[in-house]
Amino acid sequence: MNLFSEKIREVLFSVAPITIIVILFNFTITPLGAPLLLRFLIGSILIILGLSLFLIGVDLGVAPLGSLTGSSLAKTNKLWLIIVGGFILGFVISIAEPGLIVLANQVDIVTAGLISGISIVMVVSVGLAIMLSFGFLRIVYNVPLSRVLTVLYGLTFLLALFASPEFLAISFDASGATTGVLAVPFILALAAGISSLKKDSKASENDSFGLIAVVSVGAIMSVLIMSIILRTDSFTGAFELITPQKSGIIGPFIHIMPVIIRETFLSLLPLLLILLVFQRLFELNRKTLAKIFKGFLYSFIGLFIFLVGVNAGFMDVGSIVGYSIAAFGNKALIIIFGFILGVVTILAEPAVYVLTHQIEDVTSGYVRRKSVLVALSVGVGFAVALSMIRILVPGIQLWHYLLPGYLISIALIYFTQELFVGIAFDAGGVATGPVTATFILAFTQGVAESIEGASVIIDGFGMIATVALTPIIALQVLGYFFKIKSRKEGLLRNEQ
Repeated sequence: MNLFSEKIREVLFSVAPITIIVILFNFTITPLGAPLLLRFLIGSILIILGLSLFLIGVDLGVAPLGSLTGSSLAKTNKLWLIIVGGFILGFVISIAEPGLIVLANQVDIVTAGLISGISIVMVVSVGLAIMLSFGFLRIVYNVPLSRVLTVLYGLTFLLALFASPEFLAISFDASGATTGVLAVPFILALAAGISSLKKDSKASENDSFGLIAVVSVGAIMSVLIMSIILRTDSFTGAFELITPQKSGIIGPFIHIMPVIIRETFLSLLPLLLILLVFQRLFELNRKTLAKIFKGFLYSFIGLFIFLVGVNAGFMDVGSIVGYSIAAFGNKALIIIFGFILGVVTILAEPAVYVLTHQIEDVTSGYVRRKSVLVALSVGVGFAVALSMIRILVPGIQLWHYLLPGYLISIALIYFTQELFVGIAFDAGGVATGPVTATFILAFTQGVAESIEGASVIIDGFGMIATVALTPIIALQVLGYFFKIKSRKEGLLRNEQ
């Protein structure tokens, strides 16, 4: 019970800011109406409860299974098994990721089916699976992460030259969406499991991070290749704004439950199958097996409650708030509110909790999770603000942010601590979870719909791509300061 109350308290402080801001909006510049406001408040309660249960489930079941799987693959010392195992694990984890499903459904809706949701899910899952195998090999053969990321992002921008602007936005968004509530804890645990077998403790610590960064690039490259092969011409999207008059209170929650329970079951099914295969091969003791099953149960219940709250309580509010703020015509107001929402929304992302706790655990408290959270929040705030500027200024395109942004991030690799390279690029994927993919994406699309000349597809979907970029730079800057701090501490020890 102490663990549950601890998680509830932690999540409450994270979700409270965005809840308070929306309530203030309701009584000032963007009246939502009683039904929609009540839906939002119910959604907030469900998110707090669901996220708390889910995080307990991750600690008890998902993370231990990932760690056991990673270490067991590495112990085999069979290259082909590591490659095949990485591909299978990557595919089954990605294909059931709720964040990717949310994004794929939104792409399907706004493109009127021209880009089907299932095609996005399948293509991204294959790309992630290939890169997970590659990421395993990088850890096993001690290939520096800096070199790998430099090459991969070089190839990515080469492919981007031949892709349409619409696919450019969707491809980078897919990268963030696929590393969500289930993929992140399992992939982090896989990396920790494989790297823990290394005799060099420093190398083991560094390689505990960076695998998410590698698989994220796979998602981008796969969609860009899809664009080049299909040679899809430019297209326009449709966006239907949900008005307070069209919304009920309890009805939307009940209506969405069958869909969410199916998606939640399908999300956890691959992990359950991995557990059964693992049990057949390695025969876990009953106590460990019971603990993992208990964790899966917590994860299922928590994820179901969380997704119901996000989808039925948050998404519609985000679009209305964005549309209403943009309707005022005050550009500075739109940018400022975008920054504020970015800062507070990231605190409610479940994968952020998993990553920041693992950072603190792996570094034995050397890197405090509060420091990482502050850097992440500021980075995401700037990302949403930059997305608002891109909507408001027609001449600014997504690549105007991505090209210099990733060039800066690649350059910073060679100036920051190696540990922070993996942490920073992992954080880029972690920042774009289900809350961002619903509330902030809906907010951005609402703004784009309200601004004349803006595109819901190009301007709306490119937001997640920007959110995945800025935390990388923010955390690498943080890593640079840690590097300076370490040098000063070393000098003081030498003087003493």
